Amino acid sequence: MEVEVERENINPLLNRKEIYLRVKYQNSPTPSRNEIREKVAGLFNTELEKIVVSYIKPQFGHGEAICYVKIYNSVEDLKKTEPKHIIARNFESESESEEGS
Repeated sequence: MEVEVERENINPLLNRKEIYLRVKYQNSPTPSRNEIREKVAGLFNTELEKIVVSYIKPQFGHGEAICYVKIYNSVEDLKKTEPKHIIARNFESESESEEGS
C-alpha cells in the first residue's frame, strides 16, 4: 500500500490537522480504516488514538482510493468533535478485541 498526501490543512479552531490522501493498492482489497490509521500514524509520527478516518472512497478500476483523515491534538478533542458513528467505525475493532480478551 502506497500513501500520497494530496492536501494538508491545520484547523486551529477544532485542534486538528486535516489530510486528504490518495492510497494506492494494486491487486489487493481496499485497505481498512485501521490499516490507513496505522500508516498515517507512521507517516506523521503520532499516536493511533488521535487519528480518525472520515471516509475512504475507492476509485473503480484504478486500485486506489481517496481518504479524508483527521489527526487531533488530543483524544479529548477527538471525542468532543467527532460524531459517535465515526468514532465507532474507527475504534470498533479495538473495543471488540478488548472485550474478547
